[in-house]
Amino acid sequence: MLKQFFILCSGADKKLLENCSEGEQTKFAGIGATVFFTAVMAFIASAYALFTVFDSVYPAIGFGLVWGLLIFNLDRFIVSTIRKRDSFWSEFIQATPRIALAVIIAIVISKPLEIKIFEKEINTVLLKEKNAMALNNKKEVANYFKSDLDKNKTQVDSLKSEIAKKEKEVNTLYETYITEAEGTTGTKKLGKGPVFKEKIAKHDLAKAELDTLRKNNLAKIAEAEKSSKTLQNDLDKKVSETQPIIDGFDGLMARINALNKLPWLPSFFIMLLFLAIETSPIIAKLLSPKGEYDFKLEDLETALKATINQDKYQRDLLVKTSASMHDKVYEDIASDKELFNLQRSKAKELLELQANNFVEKQKRTF
Repeated sequence: MLKQFFILCSGADKKLLENCSEGEQTKFAGIGATVFFTAVMAFIASAYALFTVFDSVYPAIGFGLVWGLLIFNLDRFIVSTIRKRDSFWSEFIQATPRIALAVIIAIVISKPLEIKIFEKEINTVLLKEKNAMALNNKKEVANYFKSDLDKNKTQVDSLKSEIAKKEKEVNTLYETYITEAEGTTGTKKLGKGPVFKEKIAKHDLAKAELDTLRKNNLAKIAEAEKSSKTLQNDLDKKVSETQPIIDGFDGLMARINALNKLPWLPSFFIMLLFLAIETSPIIAKLLSPKGEYDFKLEDLETALKATINQDKYQRDLLVKTSASMHDKVYEDIASDKELFNLQRSKAKELLELQANNFVEKQKRTF
C-alpha cells in the first residue's frame, strides 16, 4: 500500500506501470517518496516560518499545509512531465526550467529550517541587537527630556547657590561681631560697644534676609524637584512603553537578518542539502536509462499521435473531395439551358419591380 502511494506521488501512469517489472515500479516508488518527503519538509519549514510571524500554532499549521501541498503538486508536475529522449542534452534542456524552479523552491524551504537549526545563535545576535536598541532608545528618550531636566537642575543649583552665598555672608558677619566683642579685630576693645551693636545689627538683618531667602528658595527648589521627578517619571514611562516593541523584535525578517550575520558556510551547506533533496527526483530521471515504462509510454503517445495525424489527413481529404464534387455539380447546373431561361425570366421580373417602385417613390416627392 505504501508503495502504491509513493507511485501515486511520482505522477506515473498507475495502470501502465502495473504491467511493468518490479524494478521499474520500485524506481518510480523511490521518485515518489522523494517528492512526498520534500513536501513534508516544505510543510515543516513554512509552518515554523509562519509561526514566527503569527505566534499561533493553528494559522501556522493551516498555511504550512497549503504550502506543503503546493510544493508537492509542483514537484509531482515537474517529475511527471519530464520525458526520456534519445539524447541526454535534449533531456537536460527540457529539464532546465524545472531545475531552476527546484533551486528556487529549495532556497525557500531551507531558509526557515536554517533559522530553527541556528535558533540559539540567532537569539544571541538578537539579544545583542535588543540591548543596543534599548540603550539607544533610552538615550533618545533622555535627549527628548534633557532640556527640561537641565533647566530644572540649573534652577535648583542657582537657588541653592543663592542660599549658600547668603549663609556665607551671615557667617562672616557673625565672625565679625564675635571678634569685635572679643577685641581681636575691629576696634580691638573688649566688650559690647557701639561698633559691636552696629555689627550685630547687620548680622541680625542678614540673618533675617537669609531666613526669608531660604524659605522662598526652598519652596522654589521643592517645586523644581517635583517637576524634575514628574519629568523623570514621564521619561521612565516612555522607556517602559517602547521596551515591549524592542522585546518583540524577533520576527521573521529580524531572524533572517540575524542569520546573515552568522558565518555563511554552515547555512550554505544546509541550503545545498535541500537543493540536493529537491532536485534529486529530476536528477534521478535524467540519469536513469530509458526503462520499460518509458518505452510503453512512448508507444502510447506515438500511437495516439499517429491516430490523430491519420484522422486529420482523412478529414482534409474529405474536404477536398467534397469540394471537388460540388464544383462539378455546379458546373453541370450552369450548362443547363432550361434552368438558365428560368433564371433569366425571374431576374427580368425582379428588375421590372425595382423600376416600378422607383417611379412610385419619385411621384410621392412632388
